[in-house]
Amino acid sequence: MMKKIYSMAAMAMVAMQLQAQPATQDTYVGASLATEDLNGTARYVGMGGAMDALGADISTMGSNPAGIGLFRKGQVSASLSVNSQEDGKSFQNGSKTHVSFDQIGIVFATQSGKTSFLNFGFNYHKSRNFNHVLSAANALRGSSQSSQPVVKDGEGLFDTPAWSQLDDLYYGNMLYDRETGMIYSYEGNNYEFDRANTGYIGEYDFNISGNIKNRLYLGLTIGVHNVHYKNYSEYYETLNSDYVTDVLISDNHQITGYGYNVKAGLIFRPIEESPFRIGVSVATPTFYKLTTDNYTTIGTNVDYTAAKEDFRFNTPWKFGLSLGHTVGNYLALGAVYEYADYGSCDMRTIDESYYEYDYYYGDYGYYENSSSDNAMKRHTEKTLKGVSTLKLGGEFKVDKNIALRLGYNYVSPMYQENGVRDQTIQSPGVYYASTTHYINWKDTNRITAGVGFSFDKFRLDLAYQYSSRKGDFYPFMPNLSTTYVDDDGPFNLTNTCEKVSVKDNRHQIQASLVYSF
Repeated sequence: MMKKIYSMAAMAMVAMQLQAQPATQDTYVGASLATEDLNGTARYVGMGGAMDALGADISTMGSNPAGIGLFRKGQVSASLSVNSQEDGKSFQNGSKTHVSFDQIGIVFATQSGKTSFLNFGFNYHKSRNFNHVLSAANALRGSSQSSQPVVKDGEGLFDTPAWSQLDDLYYGNMLYDRETGMIYSYEGNNYEFDRANTGYIGEYDFNISGNIKNRLYLGLTIGVHNVHYKNYSEYYETLNSDYVTDVLISDNHQITGYGYNVKAGLIFRPIEESPFRIGVSVATPTFYKLTTDNYTTIGTNVDYTAAKEDFRFNTPWKFGLSLGHTVGNYLALGAVYEYADYGSCDMRTIDESYYEYDYYYGDYGYYENSSSDNAMKRHTEKTLKGVSTLKLGGEFKVDKNIALRLGYNYVSPMYQENGVRDQTIQSPGVYYASTTHYINWKDTNRITAGVGFSFDKFRLDLAYQYSSRKGDFYPFMPNLSTTYVDDDGPFNLTNTCEKVSVKDNRHQIQASLVYSF
């Protein structure tokens, strides 16, 4: 069925071109960029990452930098893994199974006193692995993604930043009739959605750390992040109409760029005769400079829209508290609590960029001014929330050459239960949107196990990680409504959709080769 609606909008805007102006991304894209996986050396993963107070592992460089201060010898390590997604199907370039180079690092330990050391380290690891294949389908019961711009037009959003690239595609190709000046609203029967995410965030950490009288350990890490994010999705709707029976939206989207942060930490032993220790850590936001690039097509006509723009994004502060204890040389136990308020994520638009001569260096330098996207910031504050992460882990040495490890993680939900990817916000994050789908992921549980084999100066560590979470998928913002007037009088047009339960269950098998010198 097709509903004819007389247009109240300035239709000259249908053929609008996306001008080069400040752009940003929305809350849900930012949430994906701000989170981290449990990844690093196989020993670190096998113990659930609960090593912030125990230290003496290269991966603690990125969680509690003071952990590097516990090294008494130099060390080099490198890690590979095989990652497999339990659910979903292979789609486009997305695959359920892939091999990943996860980590390589080195620590130089130098004795600065009788019981004191000054250590330096470098470590690369994948802090975020984006590889994930998602499929979802459901009945639409008369609503449709194609009706979203019709409802938005009725709410007077046509000539505002709440009008997106995707709205423009729908209007220019199937909703607006230039000859009659009418808008057509199509009822949907059902939809199918497939998406393949690929890419990663690589983190390069540079560390300086040491200890004072073997009781107080201090560390500082400067981290540089490199973002490689790719997303390809297809959204297919069947419609109840003799004029347009179906529609396919294909979207290619990538985000690239870099960021930096600073992490500081300390570990101390409150009782001189006891190996029990307490750790505290803090990490500044990661300050990202990113570029978003998309190419989106509609139907078999292959009409398209595209945009490429720069934006800035700041992640939240992160705080950590950790405990560690060892028994002899055969048992190590660790616990970590981390907190980050993702509602404070800051999407920023670049207001201006310019070159200015620097008399000190005798050359021109590039500068930018940016400001918070306040509309999107308010949306983030009410959509995302503070996240608590609990890490528990232990290591037991069967003998001096074999160690067994276990770990567990719990990560509380980031998304508010009623969170919505609001497409009516007057923000560049909506204006440049080429998709409407979103997922409210729930809590995450990780179970890990590992084993280590020592051979003189070498050690081979193996780890297994199982990660599980569930989420609610929506193809577009539900319960969007407006009132139109036609020949029969006023009528209410409501566009809604039901959530679909989706899963993200993953297996990881990892190996690290470690050399001490």
